[in-house]
This record gives sequence, C-alpha cells and structure tokens, in this order.
Amino acid sequence: MTVSSRINRALGGVPAWSLYIVSVFPPLWLLWLGMTGGLGVEPIQALEHELGELGLQLLIVVLAITPLRRFTGVSLVKFRRALGLIAFFYILLHLLVWLVLDVGVLSRIWADIVKRPYITVGMAGFLLLIPAALTSNNLSVRRFGPKRWKRVHQVTYAAAILGAVHYIMVQKVWEAEPMIYLGVILVLLATRIEVSRLRQPVT
Repeated sequence: MTVSSRINRALGGVPAWSLYIVSVFPPLWLLWLGMTGGLGVEPIQALEHELGELGLQLLIVVLAITPLRRFTGVSLVKFRRALGLIAFFYILLHLLVWLVLDVGVLSRIWADIVKRPYITVGMAGFLLLIPAALTSNNLSVRRFGPKRWKRVHQVTYAAAILGAVHYIMVQKVWEAEPMIYLGVILVLLATRIEVSRLRQPVT
C-alpha cells in the first residue's frame, strides 16, 4: 500500500461534518484574545485581519485539493465543500467585524466601499463567493446538473485572486506574505488551465 493510499484510508474515517465543529473554535479563540488584550493595542483591526487571512488560507486549500490529488494521490475531495463553506464563514465574519465593530455607520460603509479601492476589491470577492456558498448542497447539484454547478463554483477562482489582491492593497507597507498568497493561487490556477488543455481531444 502506497503512502497516499494509507493517508486516504485514514482520512476515510474522518467525517466531513466534523470540520464544521472544529471551525467554530478559531473565531472564538480570536474573540477571547481580543477581549483579554491578546490581540494588541488595536484588537478590532487584528481580529478583522486574522479572520480575513484564515478565510483566504482556506480558499487556497480548496483550490489545492484537485492538484494535490492529481500529483500526489492524496484525496481531500470529501472535505472540499465543508472547507469552502468554512472559508466563506470566516470571510463573512471578517466583513461583519469591519461593518459592525470597525465602521458601524451605514453611510460611511457605502462611502468606504466606493472610495477605497482595497475595500471595493474585497467586497467584489465576497459577492462572488455568495452564489458558491448558497449552492453548496446536493439539491443545487441536482437542479443545476454537475456541469452547470461546477461552472457556478468556478467563481471561487476569481474570488481567491481578488481576496489576495485585497490583502496586498490593505497593507500600509510592502509585505511578502500577501504576495506569496497571490503567487500560490496563480500557480494552482495555472495547473488547472494546463490540465484542461491536456484533456482537450486532438484534432
């Protein structure tokens, strides 16, 4: 038995729903840190940042599932839907922290979305994720059909890019980490493009 087969066998005993339970703890832990001074002198901004970064990291994990299976044989496909919904959940919390705790004034929220490019980009990425989140269920797969359903969920590609660009733009100084995230996303998407070309019949 290969290493990938052993890993897949071990993962087979882990129910996907268990990820939803685990996903609750990071936000609660961050909230606790914010309330007890563990997030520094600007806890709201730190909480906002950490939740957004967690969401982006999980989007990258979701994008990596197909290349991981193709190149290593390790399959996380059974967890993809849960991971995608958890990523959306974290990004939604990121948005709510900004809306409720950071800004709080409705008129200013709209003004910030319009006038600040990094917020415009981030909001665009979030809006693209909404159709994917709402259709992440078996009923939607049956209604749309597998091919159309897959096309709907391909908006995740653009949302991930916009999320990384938002992360880059929000930095006050140049940092390598956001650029690395964007680079990883582009590489993962490039592997999908290459594979789709290889699958095209030769004429």
